[in-house]
Amino acid sequence: MTSNRRTYTAEFKQEAVRLQASSGKGVYEVERDLGITHGLLNKWKRQQQQQGAVAFPGQGRSTPEQEEIRRLKRELAVAQQERDILKKAVAIFSSPKP
Repeated sequence: MTSNRRTYTAEFKQEAVRLQASSGKGVYEVERDLGITHGLLNKWKRQQQQQGAVAFPGQGRSTPEQEEIRRLKRELAVAQQERDILKKAVAIFSSPKP
């Protein structure tokens, strides 16, 4: 089964938001003119207002906060593995010898 999902570039999204703001047309009219689904332009406007310059990162690109979270999760996983290894080593060396 194929997907009919369309993807839009960051430039297209930014231009659509600018077009709606400068044209004086309603959101629905601009969405219809551009051939995008209902509600998508409002979503893009919210994203741009909330995230500013880092809005619409695209596939594979994430915000600096997301990168930091990913890095910290990796570091935590490594630290947990090291802790588990050390626990096993302590258990082995502290067990009484027969």
